[in-house]
Amino acid sequence: MYQKTFGYRAFSVFNYVLLSLAGLLCIIPIIHILAISFSASAPANAHLVGMWPVDFNTESYTKTMNNPNFLRAFWISIGRTALGASITLAVITLGGYALSKDNTAFKARSRYAWYFVFTMWFSGGIVPLYIVIRNLHMMNTIWALVLPGSVAVFNMILLMNFFRATPKELEEAAFIDGAGHFSILFRVYLPLAMPAIATMSLFTIVGNWNAWFDALLYINDYRNYPLATFLQTVIVQQDFSKLNPDVNELKNISQRTVKAAQIFIGMLPVLVVYPFLQRFFVKGIVLGAVKE
Repeated sequence: MYQKTFGYRAFSVFNYVLLSLAGLLCIIPIIHILAISFSASAPANAHLVGMWPVDFNTESYTKTMNNPNFLRAFWISIGRTALGASITLAVITLGGYALSKDNTAFKARSRYAWYFVFTMWFSGGIVPLYIVIRNLHMMNTIWALVLPGSVAVFNMILLMNFFRATPKELEEAAFIDGAGHFSILFRVYLPLAMPAIATMSLFTIVGNWNAWFDALLYINDYRNYPLATFLQTVIVQQDFSKLNPDVNELKNISQRTVKAAQIFIGMLPVLVVYPFLQRFFVKGIVLGAVKE
């Protein structure tokens, strides 16, 4: 029977301690924000709130959920995330499938592969991209937020490697039965690629939900901001005029508790989605990273 050495046990203890500390560093700020959001105005402003609410109340959430600007930004973010994730997954799936073929089946494969990789290394910059968006008349539209990042080359390469690792006998059998490329992709490859697809979905959803800078560039009306940009404007720039038409009403509670409530509500969609997709995370990354 294999005996665990002292070095192995020490390394395991070190790993558990290190990962526990890393987990606490991630969880403690969330708990602190949650405690502030449920606290009264005076202790929150006096920085007396730790890991537990002081003078528990839900007034900050009531004000937040009754704020039309916040709710509008929330629904815009949901629409942006759903549309952006759908377009990105469609593009990287079709691109990854095409690039997974060898040069005999797709003669221009190498040229297209290098073209996509080149865009990972070099970028035209913000100003040329802004000019392109403006000339295409996409300013102040949701397309300016979802189309520029729809071709996620890194994720496409992961899917390409996943498809290349799939046994070719499955594809050959489907061809013999009369299936075309679309039938093979949707009936053979995609069912096998669900761990990788779920992983790419997680990357894409989180990326779209947390993106804020592009809306500052392409959206001129703050009422059309997605939630991340709305929170950045309110919290970082301290522009509380966007919180509610009646700003004086907010003085009865605390701007700090309202901000904490908005931040936590902004976290919720990702916190809800992640547990359903995280079981595919490691498997999808490992399978997509293996190259034969």
